[in-house]
Amino acid sequence: MQPSTRETAVNSARGTEGLDALFADRPETLSVDEVALLLNISRQNTYSWLRDGVIPGYKIGNTWRVIRDELKETMRLGANSPTRRVHGKDDEVD
Repeated sequence: MQPSTRETAVNSARGTEGLDALFADRPETLSVDEVALLLNISRQNTYSWLRDGVIPGYKIGNTWRVIRDELKETMRLGANSPTRRVHGKDDEVD
């Protein structure tokens, strides 16, 4: 059974409210430490996710910066996942 348009809208609003609360009172630009704390992940994972494009960010010199609203939108869209890896002939596939 497919959810009704109203149910979809309500679920969408709930997700948006949660993200709004998560990002409330955060600065426009976030450091790696702030992103790690916000997402409850390690600094090392944050750097990996930035390098892999899982979360949006900008490297200026040796410093990464994340635009709060870009991270929020990425999470809202559910787009914060790495691109699919293509298996080589030596990789095991389950």
